[in-house]
Amino acid sequence: MKRVVLAATLTAAMMPGQSALAGGTIERACLKADRPNATRSLCGCIQKVANASLTGGERTKVAKFFSDPHKSQSTRQSDRSSDEKFWQKYKRFGALVSKHCG
Repeated sequence: MKRVVLAATLTAAMMPGQSALAGGTIERACLKADRPNATRSLCGCIQKVANASLTGGERTKVAKFFSDPHKSQSTRQSDRSSDEKFWQKYKRFGALVSKHCG
């Protein structure tokens, strides 16, 4: 059931005219990171996937990974159960980004 809800939410988020979902913390961090492949279109897509699959706090945490990649490594290697749980969700988010924004 969770997959059906996530798929429906993602589909709605990816539809044109969803400008209210654009311009979030991840999109801004992605564009600010000044990576060669970081286009407005790609960063906007990543933000839309994040809006559909991550909580606000999780989106803030992911946005920080753009400016400080070491934070992602610290989270991945952490022994805290909350970090382990987040990392699993982050990996699913990454797979969705690859599928929808790739």
